[in-house]
Amino acid sequence: MDLEAVRTFVAVAEAGQFQKAATDLSITQQAVSKRIAGLESNLGVRLFTRAPRGAELTIDGQAFLPHARELLRVAERAGASVRPGRRPLRVDVIASRSAQSGLMRGFHRAHPEIDLDVMMLFDIETAVTAIRSGAIDASFRAVAAPGRPLPEDTASVRVLDEPLQLLTGPAHTLAGARSVTIAQLTGHRIWMPGIAPGTEWGAYYDDLVAEFGLTIEVTGPNFGSDALLDTISDTPALATFMGEHSRLIWPADHGLRRIPVTDPTPVYPHSLLWHRDNPHPALATLRTHLAATTAGHDTAGTWTPGWAIPR
Repeated sequence: MDLEAVRTFVAVAEAGQFQKAATDLSITQQAVSKRIAGLESNLGVRLFTRAPRGAELTIDGQAFLPHARELLRVAERAGASVRPGRRPLRVDVIASRSAQSGLMRGFHRAHPEIDLDVMMLFDIETAVTAIRSGAIDASFRAVAAPGRPLPEDTASVRVLDEPLQLLTGPAHTLAGARSVTIAQLTGHRIWMPGIAPGTEWGAYYDDLVAEFGLTIEVTGPNFGSDALLDTISDTPALATFMGEHSRLIWPADHGLRRIPVTDPTPVYPHSLLWHRDNPHPALATLRTHLAATTAGHDTAGTWTPGWAIPR
């Protein structure tokens, strides 16, 4: 159904005259008559009768009027839902308890007036595809893994370097340490079943192993963080890595220890990705917020892969 014809019908019904409706719509009376005739032909009924005082609704016109008004309201809501600044800002984070999620919570606290849709996509290829298609406005990722440059239309900025910590159970030989050097981790079994081949975090830990000769095991199925924490708590021979800003919860009797890693401190590089032509005004607000609230990168005493150089 032609919405302009419906809009013209409502204008004539409210004005009571074709000429007055034409003036209100800034079109000619001939155009008004043509639109009404087309709508009547489409519906198969007459909507108006000519009267000395102008145009009067027929019984069918009276029946159609409330539905016509609702059609116009629905069309306005549909347009507003995708108008820049009117729909929620859609941002991808890897996990709900990650540092990235924490960054978005901080943004929401600072800008509660901005509507947000926070989602979780699995890998960087899926995220970049969603950015380029407009399905999401931004994504937090580690950029850019070797041999996988970002498309030219996708921009990125490094927003957070997150230090890694060693997580051990109470019986682990390093459990009592206030900090451990990365050299002290050589020979210890670090269990991380969540590392998936081909992911950006997989590339990160591959480089960490190659650089420092660590032993990272990915054996067994990944049953999630709760199962990982249960195993680390009960198995003295295993430890794992977790980000300093990761917000994991475990029972008090697990006795888990979070131990800083030093000399150097491995940091995981979080970047924000977005489409260069994305017009959503809240995206610029998010970028400004992150620039003002996150620390510098590549500070002395830290390590990150060479491919994670800020762009």
